[in-house]
Amino acid sequence: MPEWAVVILLGVIEGITEFLPISSTGHLLLADRWIGSHSSDLFVTVVQCGAVLAVILAFWSRVVQLAVGWRDPILRDYILKLALAFFITGVGGLVLKKLNFELPKEAAPVAWATLIGGVLIIVIEHWLRNKPLREEITWTIAALAGFAQLLAAVFPGTSRSGATILMALALGLRRPQAAEFSFLLGVPTLLSAGALQIFSAVRAGQTVDWGMVSLGVVVSAVTAFIAVKWLLRFVQGHTFVVFGWYRIVLGVLILVFA
Repeated sequence: MPEWAVVILLGVIEGITEFLPISSTGHLLLADRWIGSHSSDLFVTVVQCGAVLAVILAFWSRVVQLAVGWRDPILRDYILKLALAFFITGVGGLVLKKLNFELPKEAAPVAWATLIGGVLIIVIEHWLRNKPLREEITWTIAALAGFAQLLAAVFPGTSRSGATILMALALGLRRPQAAEFSFLLGVPTLLSAGALQIFSAVRAGQTVDWGMVSLGVVVSAVTAFIAVKWLLRFVQGHTFVVFGWYRIVLGVLILVFA
């Protein structure tokens, strides 16, 4: 398969799966094994920035509202909670880097994280049935969302969006608010990760085909925009149970084929 076709395929997979609670890592792993490619950490991380651009566009009015209305106590409170979650993730990420933490290269840990995450979604959704849910993001939810992102970083296959949304749901937050907070939190998180990877590659003199990386970013942005818009409509009247079952099936497939 030509390199440009592989990049487009991986960009589509990343864009669709990054903000759905189904593990983009698990899907990219399966795709790599299926087409025989080996995506670099830089490519996988930087292509996520395309998905971030999609979130900014999808939430443009909300982003502008937060940017220009930060003097409003309610909006400032929301921004500070996003900052807290990002700070926790950032500090934790630096600690992991200092400890020379490396992601597992084997498929099994990704498969088990994907599968277990699916089971947890189903269990939590069942537990929340008929329970009253709140719309307010509490400081506890914000802090634990930051730790949830760290969990997803340590255990690839957990899904960053899946972990943060699931944490918020478990604490009684309504699905639309949980999805929005997770998506907006992903903007500084993924952009900073992408910037760090680019800086590291340039400093190390790493040879990178920036044309192919840019293509992946564009494709990821387009598909992520469609996926985010779809999910925002979906959560208005549905639970995340279908994603739980999907993750269980995906985890089994990774164990069997990868």
